[in-house]
Amino acid sequence: MNKITNQFASIEQVTDRYLNRKSTETAAQENSVSFEDILRQKQTTAESQELRFSKHAQGRLNDRHINLSDEQNERLESGVLKASEKGIRESLVILDSLAFIVNVPSKTVVTAMDQSESESSIFTNIDGAVIV
Repeated sequence: MNKITNQFASIEQVTDRYLNRKSTETAAQENSVSFEDILRQKQTTAESQELRFSKHAQGRLNDRHINLSDEQNERLESGVLKASEKGIRESLVILDSLAFIVNVPSKTVVTAMDQSESESSIFTNIDGAVIV
């Protein structure tokens, strides 16, 4: 431990020198980021993220020779956005004669099926459905 010598005229000089209180407070104020700023940044990142297809979903689409048009893809993205606005985390999105299970927070299509499969299927582990 350092020995304090009589080179200081007041206790304030000692605290300024050894505790460095003023610079710590200033640094904390300069580096502080509000919760609102962080939330906006995360929301902007999430909104700008494109809809992705998992390897499984892509395989399902390829096996069934299902090709989504640009218009269908936009409607699917719109359905995922609507699910997100309602707070749905795992959604069934029905589009024309196709059904998609989507993980909404990651904007990832988990699986896809056509009408012939979806008629007799039971959809589990979803907390909402969107029909577009």
